[in-house]
Amino acid sequence: MVSKLLYGLVQMLFMIVIITAQCNIVFADGTPDNSSYYDSNPKRGYWWYEDPESVKHNKEKKKEELTLSQYTPQELWNMHPDKFKELLDAFLKQAVQSPTEQHVRDYYVLQDIARRKALAFANVAAYVWQKYPELNLEKDNPVAIPGRVSKARLELNEVRNTIMEAKDDFALIYFYSPDCEFCQVQSQILKYFTDKYHWQIKEVDINRRPDLAVRFNVETVPVLLLVYRHSQDYLPVSVGVVAMNQIEERLYRGIRLFRGETTPENWSLHNFQKNGGFDVRNINLPDAKYSE
Repeated sequence: MVSKLLYGLVQMLFMIVIITAQCNIVFADGTPDNSSYYDSNPKRGYWWYEDPESVKHNKEKKKEELTLSQYTPQELWNMHPDKFKELLDAFLKQAVQSPTEQHVRDYYVLQDIARRKALAFANVAAYVWQKYPELNLEKDNPVAIPGRVSKARLELNEVRNTIMEAKDDFALIYFYSPDCEFCQVQSQILKYFTDKYHWQIKEVDINRRPDLAVRFNVETVPVLLLVYRHSQDYLPVSVGVVAMNQIEERLYRGIRLFRGETTPENWSLHNFQKNGGFDVRNINLPDAKYSE
């Protein structure tokens, strides 16, 4: 019994010696070598409530306070817009996070610089428009009331004359249904249209001619289609109830498209505006005489 107890004590002492030896290995210079222990115990810092060095180095440092004294007025004025915007946003965030008098004032100083830069651009733009009238849209879209009245008259006369002259080459197909209230309203508007322009309108009851509805991809009523005598194509004018002036404007554009007088790019362009500021294909590059 005693021999067994002694054997157990000796075995325990032997284990203690081994563990102590492993935990106290030193380098030649006397520095303890604990790398094997920490490498095999990556969570030791967590279990022993230690703050690993890597976490300490990654802690967010306190940001330095922004101040306008870091910049001269000339630097702020000539700063690239992207960089200035970043600076303005940074001062705004600082003022919101810490709304002291100085922080808020600094932010509005930058806002004042931005306002003055915008005013400078607007002033130069007004000067450029006056010096280079080809860049000014007032000739195509007058601001003065007499000019706007004149422009409206030109547009109206051009639309009406184009529709009136096209009655022999164009026609409308009108899909309707007798029990459709919207169709009844649209039919009254179309009667006024035919009395004014004397166009041919082919009325199609969608219930009696579903084959034509399928052919022209008509799924609802009322629907107006523009057809051209010299083409197999057609162009939808409206789906649902549209007013007289809408029919006129859409027919005017459709007629000019079929005739090759306009393109989808210039869809809203009137003929009298051709080669003007609203003509997307009329690009005037600066001439040598405009060089400073």
